Amino acid sequence: MTGPAHTNTGNAGYQALTTSAGLVDLTGRTQLELIGPDRASFLHNFCTNAVRNLPPGAGTEAFFTDVKGRILGHGFIFNGPQSLVIETVSDQGQKLAQHLDRYLIREQVEIHDRSQEWSEILLAGPKAPEVLIAAGLQVPFALLGHSSSDVDGTIVSIRRVDIAGPVGFLLSLDRDRARWFQDRLLAAGASLASGDDFNVVRIESGFPLYGIEITADNLPQEIHRDQRTISFTKGCYLGQETVARLDALGHVNKLLKGVRFSTNTPPPPGASLLREGHAVGTVLSAVFSPRFSSAIALAMVRRGHHEAGSRLESDFGSAEVVELPFS
Repeated sequence: MTGPAHTNTGNAGYQALTTSAGLVDLTGRTQLELIGPDRASFLHNFCTNAVRNLPPGAGTEAFFTDVKGRILGHGFIFNGPQSLVIETVSDQGQKLAQHLDRYLIREQVEIHDRSQEWSEILLAGPKAPEVLIAAGLQVPFALLGHSSSDVDGTIVSIRRVDIAGPVGFLLSLDRDRARWFQDRLLAAGASLASGDDFNVVRIESGFPLYGIEITADNLPQEIHRDQRTISFTKGCYLGQETVARLDALGHVNKLLKGVRFSTNTPPPPGASLLREGHAVGTVLSAVFSPRFSSAIALAMVRRGHHEAGSRLESDFGSAEVVELPFS
């Protein structure tokens, strides 16, 4: 999902996500539910962030790594009163469930893939809290905080995220009530936005997706989200030795960065970024940004050329490395 060139400029969906309240149907994203008394201590051992002492109503962002420290998955973990929910990109449920299940021995944990049972809706933009309140929902204001509301007999989970700008919510509920609930949000002041609109705002916000900007070839520190995704004090977990060794070395050889181009045409994934004729980076996803009136990209850039302000060349014009999120 890389979005078209600059056909999105100024459209209503993008404007809603950035200036009011945009609604995007993200049904199909992975939602794994873990239940059982050992769920937190078990999951704590298989991701890069701390889960064991995560308070109810709180969440965290983490990588799931293999024994060599390579990334198997990336997403959010939300701790509810009766279960933990792993939320990530689509088509990851079976893979992550099988990965975790192979390590279950005596722990009292059940893993259920709810991806086909639960719908998921993104509501994002500065007026999103107003829309939720008008629709009768409780609003969690802390980042990755979450709550549940009973709306006319339908239980809706509300999860505060920043995957499409600083104010956003992932709303999860039974699929057979999704259309009714979307209509309720629209009546409360939301406006429809498309997946392409979401992708533009997501890239402007610097939020990477597994399978696009993150793959099984990556190590966690290469994604440059250490403060959000990695606890260096939580103790042992699968892949921890590699992550700790990289931390001790102080750097990785490449980093996920933002790149702003001098032209309007987004380069395709795989396009090279050059310095004095030598490839020093690779575009992973790119869009035209109405906010910046230019093409922007998330790219993997070699250390030594990754600092903000570094000037690079490409077949799509000159480019400048910037910090994420784009500003």
